[in-house]
Amino acid sequence: MIPVMTPEEKSLLERTYKLVEENNGLLHKIRRAGRFATITRIAYWVIIISLSLGAYYLIQPYIEAVSGLYGDIGNVGNTSTNSINSIQNTTNLFRDLLN
Repeated sequence: MIPVMTPEEKSLLERTYKLVEENNGLLHKIRRAGRFATITRIAYWVIIISLSLGAYYLIQPYIEAVSGLYGDIGNVGNTSTNSINSIQNTTNLFRDLLN
């Protein structure tokens, strides 16, 4: 003999099914939002790192010129003419940067 569902049990089963479907939809939305957040976070850091490396690449000649200037000033054996030329070259580099 096959047990028959009462109308109350059938109603309860239908409500449970609707709740399960709604929860499943919400879980899919949460997973989708999590994936989107992860992709956005990765893209954010890739952009930050790329811009940092690009900025360093652009200002590297100026940094080397300034570090060379400090190296020239630190050397006692250099003549004052070399130091003045280094200062003028560095000034010209910064002037070019601002233009």
